[in-house]
Amino acid sequence: MEIDACGLACPGPVLRAKDAVDKERPRVLRVAVDNGAAAQNVSRFLGSQGYAVEAVQDGAVFRVTGTRPGGAAEAPSDTGGESSCAECQVMAFPEKAQKILVVCATDRIGHGDDVLGQKLMANFLKTLKEMGADLWRLIFLNGGVKLACEGSEALPVLEELEKSGISILVCGACLDFFKLLEQKRVGETTNMLDVVTSMQVATSVVNV
Repeated sequence: MEIDACGLACPGPVLRAKDAVDKERPRVLRVAVDNGAAAQNVSRFLGSQGYAVEAVQDGAVFRVTGTRPGGAAEAPSDTGGESSCAECQVMAFPEKAQKILVVCATDRIGHGDDVLGQKLMANFLKTLKEMGADLWRLIFLNGGVKLACEGSEALPVLEELEKSGISILVCGACLDFFKLLEQKRVGETTNMLDVVTSMQVATSVVNV
């Protein structure tokens, strides 16, 4: 089965792939997109659904091919239709009372002085570990994606959080807008479907 998702804004390509997997369960699914962020998002989604994934760039077009092992079509995995399998882990450990989601839509906190705002953000991220096991996921949107990129003073802190098991998602459309897709150094490239579903799964959402 082939899908031409070129020209579709986030999360269009992933939604088209999800619809095809849910309804058709194709053994081989090929999705064409026109930007690297969409290619990463579609690849991650297909991988979460049990497909072996190969992505090839052909000029301005990225062709993502997902192939299911074996001859028969299998039912898609029950992940709530998400591109990430982190929710599966959450469901497997219901005793974890809190699933705090932190959404950073900027690389600084507050208004008044940008330098102060950046220092406040750095201190905020360093202090997040004090939430302990309640901290579940960080999502970076808009200018916040700069925190996950090369040259960011926050990188060591975010890398430490990720190694400790905290899920970090970075908006692919935002990285693409700022021309930072190749400079991302931590977290998984994500889309608005992941963002919305994460808010639904979380017990608390903190917006920065």
